[in-house]
Amino acid sequence: MRKLMANIQRRGFLAAGLATATATATGTGLAQPANAAQERPFEGGRSRRPISKPNILVILGDDLGWADLSSYGAPEIRTPNLDRLARSGIRFTDGYSGSSVCSPTRFSLYTGRYPGRLEGGLQEPIGEATETNGIPLDHPTLATLLKGAGYETALFGKWHCGYLPWFSPTRLGWDTFFGNFAGAIDYFSKLNNNGDHDLYEGEVEVDELGYYTHLVTDRVVDFIGQHRKQPWLINLNYTTPHWPWEGPEDRAVSDEITARIKEGSGGRSPLFHTDGGSLEVYRTMVEDLDDNVGRVLQALRRSGQLGNTVILFASDNGGERFSNVWPFTDQKGGLGEGGIRVPTLLSWPDALPSGRVSDAPVVTPDWTATLLEIAGAAPDPAYPLDGVSLAGYLLRGERYPEHDLFFRMNGQRALRRGDLKYLQVDGQDHLFDLGADVREQAELAQRRPDDLAELRAAWEAVDDTLLAYA
Repeated sequence: MRKLMANIQRRGFLAAGLATATATATGTGLAQPANAAQERPFEGGRSRRPISKPNILVILGDDLGWADLSSYGAPEIRTPNLDRLARSGIRFTDGYSGSSVCSPTRFSLYTGRYPGRLEGGLQEPIGEATETNGIPLDHPTLATLLKGAGYETALFGKWHCGYLPWFSPTRLGWDTFFGNFAGAIDYFSKLNNNGDHDLYEGEVEVDELGYYTHLVTDRVVDFIGQHRKQPWLINLNYTTPHWPWEGPEDRAVSDEITARIKEGSGGRSPLFHTDGGSLEVYRTMVEDLDDNVGRVLQALRRSGQLGNTVILFASDNGGERFSNVWPFTDQKGGLGEGGIRVPTLLSWPDALPSGRVSDAPVVTPDWTATLLEIAGAAPDPAYPLDGVSLAGYLLRGERYPEHDLFFRMNGQRALRRGDLKYLQVDGQDHLFDLGADVREQAELAQRRPDDLAELRAAWEAVDDTLLAYA
């Protein structure tokens, strides 16, 4: 445990090293958030409500660190389009992913439930193609429930919730799919870490040249530009800035990695790119992600749909390697704040105020419940949601619905209640007060044993309802 905590502290130190002379006098190691001068605290009030059902656009970045956007104080990366999106709505400082790795978070988004309720959700993440490693075809999803409420549905980009021949988005409620099935692919050759070509239109393998982030954006822009009579759901799942570390001009890097994958020398796939990348390449990738989000927002504006489109932007988990997670400790794969706290933006110009910031703790399954309520879609009572709808807080002036945020990884536990956080790693219990100690360094387990016991019991009560790890 001592070694693990030392590693966590070291990661925090490395994240701090990303700071530059642009840091403010606050000592956080971050620049002033891009919209700080315009932001005001969010206060729930009765909002304007459009007559028609809104379109819903959910955009996920991949392995994006909490401080990788300039609206979150990135000292060197510039993200003007995402900053503009934040300015048009609400920026959440305490937004969390449903897990600290990718496919379980996607399970929690698509089902609104804890990943551990399904066998495929126990894979952290899904790597092997089997008939159980996926969302069961009879399980309701965000897409099937919205289709029942009259929505057209589409998913573009990364799926990572089960492989063919057993699973695909088009079997789980999405009318349209263009993207990849695995957790990562090369941005140019589209090979995944198994050495397979992984780009599909529906369930048909397709060949398309070009940088993957741009191809996915092209499809979304085309979809938005088509005349549609129904409201729509788009899940836009970028692989950016997940490894391999390839910007739009790095085809030569792709050629080298692709050749090594095809050689099949054994061991870990070259796609992990552990011998490459840099802060500069990472900056290029994140800024290119921002450019492409800007293209999508412009398509909405051009088509007249921006006002009545709910846009949620988040990351599937915390950052790794070149990400900036300061001031938090830990990273992707861990349940420390750096592994699960992610940039989270919400915009709905026709209904929500602009230029707001909220410190309300929210987690991925909450957004599923919220979007369903906003769209007028009822959850399936046979599959009760684990998330809590924020619609009343956001739209009707109701108080924020206090609730526990529950997290589980194999060998790790976490539960947040208010500012208190229970964390267990390698069998060792910890208690932190995030209101005073976001870096999770001031150990309160011995000083507040009653609080520790209460949160541990709450975590175990939820865990008793989930599937056990093998």
